[in-house]
Amino acid sequence: MTVDRRLVLASASPARLTLLRQAGLAPEVVVSDVDESAYSAPRVAEQVALLAAAKAAAVAKRETDALVIGADSLLEFGGRPMGKPVDAADARDRWRRMAGRSGVLHTGQALFDVKDGGIASRDIAVASTVVYFAEPTQPEIEAYLATGEPLAVAGAFTLDGLGAPFVRRVEGDPAAVVGLSLTVLRTQLGKRGLAITDLWRR
Repeated sequence: MTVDRRLVLASASPARLTLLRQAGLAPEVVVSDVDESAYSAPRVAEQVALLAAAKAAAVAKRETDALVIGADSLLEFGGRPMGKPVDAADARDRWRRMAGRSGVLHTGQALFDVKDGGIASRDIAVASTVVYFAEPTQPEIEAYLATGEPLAVAGAFTLDGLGAPFVRRVEGDPAAVVGLSLTVLRTQLGKRGLAITDLWRR
């Protein structure tokens, strides 16, 4: 069965959009423009949940009928959150500390169901995955930094890009490390009485 509901991704992340498309979905992208610095929470998992909800809420206000997905990711390393590096020197320092160690990538995910111009329901969840890092050589780190990729992503690494060879393994949901948990989305849709297959567009 196909359900005629608009799916809106409240994120500018190309990785999240690609994940949803690979899962057979066809979301529209509406960037939330939320000021992330305006939100804080005592724990990293709470922080990503707060930001995911804020992004979904900001876009939901502009919609009349849609399923709006908001998401945010942070790496917790040494008990502290690590978002995007401020510059190459910051990314280099992070990789020197992360090499051979592990961190927890938290992805907050919010699904707001908008009907008749109002929010009919909202569901907020967090997927946490342990990431074990390899020990890249200094030339490898410098080559990676030169691509610019680690400067644009939380934790200064990717699982679906050039940083993948520097991740030894993960424990948990690998899609959540990329930026969005498809398993969580399936569960969130199920609470709305929808199967993820209802929204397949291929």
